[in-house]
Amino acid sequence: MAVNFVERIDDGVRVRNVLASVSEKEGLGRIVPALIRVNPDVKIYSTGGTYAAIRDMLGAGAGRNLVQVSDYTGQPEMQGGLVKTLDFKIYLGLLSETYNPAHAGDLERTGAVALDMVIVNLYPFAQTVAKADATPEKARANIDIGGPCMVRASAKNYLRVASVTDPADYDGIIRELEAAKGVLSFETRFRLAQKAFAHTAAYDAAIAAYLKDRTAADVRTCYQFGNKG
Repeated sequence: MAVNFVERIDDGVRVRNVLASVSEKEGLGRIVPALIRVNPDVKIYSTGGTYAAIRDMLGAGAGRNLVQVSDYTGQPEMQGGLVKTLDFKIYLGLLSETYNPAHAGDLERTGAVALDMVIVNLYPFAQTVAKADATPEKARANIDIGGPCMVRASAKNYLRVASVTDPADYDGIIRELEAAKGVLSFETRFRLAQKAFAHTAAYDAAIAAYLKDRTAADVRTCYQFGNKG
């Protein structure tokens, strides 16, 4: 397997393109207007309920800064929103090293943009299974797939991308962007990557622990089974 190694990167990265898809929408009203205030040309790519929340927030100005992911990728969301962001153009934008001529060529060839920031938090799995009415089916439905993929891809590419997983970080990011005229430092991107990988590790551990404590017989009671054949 070929592994791509990088030796030279930029310290500060200007935030021009942002991917936003959050379960917890608290704080969107702070960070989205701040991103636009710092860079009036910023593009925010979003999906589902997050897209609707940002569109309502921006009102008549939404058309300038907000892009629906399905319009960007050319692929409609899967019924029920099960597949929204798992698309080549999204991950090309997250993982591309823009200082790599081959990667820059891939972006140009596909019409993709380099994504500089991801604002993502995951389906509330732990909160769901802690409720008195929790069932294995409710737990299964709250296993996030696209969210962890976006978090991990953006955090892997901390060389260029800020992976924002915690609304508690929004205010600090806003202050840095305002002070640095829309640029985020390497130190901030690296700190966010540390937090992002800890976040996905804890999320996967919670799912594994939940499943470990149950048997197939326990879970079977949630469903009506037919014979396949």
